Amino acid sequence: MTKQELFAYIEREYGVTPDYPWLDSPEGAVFRHADNRKWFALVMPIPRRYAYPGEEGEVDAVNLKCDPVLSGMLRGEPGILPAWHMSKVHWITVLLDGSADDDRLKFLLHQSFELTKSKKRKKEYYFAAFSL
Repeated sequence: MTKQELFAYIEREYGVTPDYPWLDSPEGAVFRHADNRKWFALVMPIPRRYAYPGEEGEVDAVNLKCDPVLSGMLRGEPGILPAWHMSKVHWITVLLDGSADDDRLKFLLHQSFELTKSKKRKKEYYFAAFSL
């Protein structure tokens, strides 16, 4: 999946458009939840040597929040790396150069979206149970 395809998929599936918060890094795009403003995806170019030692230039990538157990298992798959410039326990980097499987990327994007969305408070659960 390319960067443009990912942007279109996120807008179609989640109704979210990119936010560009950094003046010194205008190509860095963040996708956030509307209610809590938490990021669920960060798209940016990273040094190509991070993914492919010895190679020059940049490659587009997306950072996604991930369950720590799952992230450890995924790092051996093509196109999935420890997070670039974020917690390597809770985040992963997925390359947008076609090396990662598109279905896997969509699954991981959904997981990131779910892990960062607002949680219902206990009080809301209590009232919801009595309104049935």
